[in-house]
Amino acid sequence: MSRIKNAFTKGKAFISFLTGGDPDIATTERLIRVMEENGADLIEIGIPFSDPIAEGPVIQAADERALKGGCTTDDLFEMVRRLRRSTQIPLVFMTYYNPVFSYGNEKFLKNCQEAGIDGVIIPDLPFEESDEIRDTCHQYGIDLINMIAPTSEERIARIAASAEGFLYCVSSLGVTGMREQITTDVASMIEKVRKISNIPCAIGFGISGSQQAKEMGAVSDGVIVGSAIVKLIAEHGTDSDAAVADFVKQMKEAANP
Repeated sequence: MSRIKNAFTKGKAFISFLTGGDPDIATTERLIRVMEENGADLIEIGIPFSDPIAEGPVIQAADERALKGGCTTDDLFEMVRRLRRSTQIPLVFMTYYNPVFSYGNEKFLKNCQEAGIDGVIIPDLPFEESDEIRDTCHQYGIDLINMIAPTSEERIARIAASAEGFLYCVSSLGVTGMREQITTDVASMIEKVRKISNIPCAIGFGISGSQQAKEMGAVSDGVIVGSAIVKLIAEHGTDSDAAVADFVKQMKEAANP
């Protein structure tokens, strides 16, 4: 069983996100271990980018801090190699296509395989234009994680049919960020997926509290939280271990009442 599939065998998966290199590589590496120890089943690592069009102000600021601190894609590959000496938690890169293209598709995915990355999420890569990189992902055993949104409608069936790893279900229109309420009928989106595939469905964008995690966990296979964690890191910096640990534990428990 792949590491990503294994993440969905322990109840509702809790998937946490942090921006690589924010505030520095050492803190990112340590927090990945902290999140695993406190219930995270899969961790998304954002590759900092200067124009993260799907991100709200919290993650945009984290990208700016990481880039200002000198974090590079190669630094993150080295960090993952170090982590893989002692952990098997699934690790996924969240990145935009420009950094991948600039690095070189094949070189990037070959390095993902060698370092121990299990999948990649590229939110600005349209599904209809993903065949070339999908083929290269398959060559190196990397899952290209598809995304569906409330506006996907008739495309959901096609996207679900080729999904691998898990399907990232976007709960809200707009950019990432914490929301007081999630009003999208996410259950309806997932019901459409279920007619096509048994791929695990995880819900992200906007989830920031225990009640939301409970509600989204009830209609899906997993809950994804990013901005709320990144906000804690922004507030506590290199001393964010305890705050992140408490939050991750709380959210994992909420998703699995």
